[in-house]
Amino acid sequence: MKRPTTTAPAALSVPDGAVDLAPAPAASPARTPRTPGASRTSAPSASRTSTPRTPGAPPASTSHATRLPRPRADAVRNRERILAAAREVLVEFGSGAPFDEVARRAGIGNATLYRHFPDRPTLVHHVVLFVMDRVTVSAEAALAEEPDAFAALCRFTHAAADERIGALCPMLADDFDRDHPELLAARGALETAVETLLTTGQDTGLVRTDIGVGDLMVALSQLSRPLPGTACLDVDGFVHRHLQLFLDGLRTPARSVLPGSAATLDDLRQKTM
Repeated sequence: MKRPTTTAPAALSVPDGAVDLAPAPAASPARTPRTPGASRTSAPSASRTSTPRTPGAPPASTSHATRLPRPRADAVRNRERILAAAREVLVEFGSGAPFDEVARRAGIGNATLYRHFPDRPTLVHHVVLFVMDRVTVSAEAALAEEPDAFAALCRFTHAAADERIGALCPMLADDFDRDHPELLAARGALETAVETLLTTGQDTGLVRTDIGVGDLMVALSQLSRPLPGTACLDVDGFVHRHLQLFLDGLRTPARSVLPGSAATLDDLRQKTM
């Protein structure tokens, strides 16, 4: 499988070549002259279509009166590049990762980074959303595209490890807002996708029934989390090797009796969230 601090200065000038992530200004609508004598009526509103949210991007707030312009494609790509770089730095250094290193790996200036993520909690918040959203998409795509549910489970587990989902727990420091509406929505979508994936495997007789989603997520987190601040970073080969050993243990028929009971998401949430 393909493998995939500094305190903000009071004022910063944007260096030459810094990436601008601001969305393009919305064009003003053309004014149509009113026919003399015609009554004033409101133009019919355009039909609303839902579009998938870019991983890690905040949901666009809309009202019946105004709609925010859609971000430019280059702005979305640049934002994802920043979040991906921040994810790797947080994995390597933990929640105290230096902002300067995030900016360097993203190929932007410090001013640009601070303009979009003004403090550490904001950056960590969006990195967590970014990872959760991408893992959710991986689960849904695996179930839709793989020939059977066990193959889908294997594909999802390895993809989630490549997204560094095991690094989420160390990011959830005391000042992390676990009850933020965006986080609750992302977590709900992820839990639904993974539950569907595992339940499908169990219903089709391919995955043993004495395990729960909590068991899967704990094992995935433990097996894919490198030690922060150490030289043990180039371990992807071992991660995927050990994950596959774990996955083979989920196949039916079960070759042993597991101690205890299957871990549910409620069990996991009580201990970690």
